[in-house]
Amino acid sequence: MDMREPKVHSFIVKIWLEEGDDETEISFWRGQITHVPNGERRPLRRLSDITNFIEPYLANLDDTSGRGSSLSQDA
Repeated sequence: MDMREPKVHSFIVKIWLEEGDDETEISFWRGQITHVPNGERRPLRRLSDITNFIEPYLANLDDTSGRGSSLSQDA
């Protein structure tokens, strides 16, 4: 039996705060996103990097399903 889910993608998103060396330096949020099935990783410097990383995987799903669909940031 094939247990893979071809229309499902899993991602791990890690986010942390990189603090400056002293009180005068600015702290930045940083992160990393990983596509679980193939292990591809990318650094994150802004929230839009998450969407940019995931969108190509969703486009591949659309291509194979023959139906157009998308995730929207609107709830």
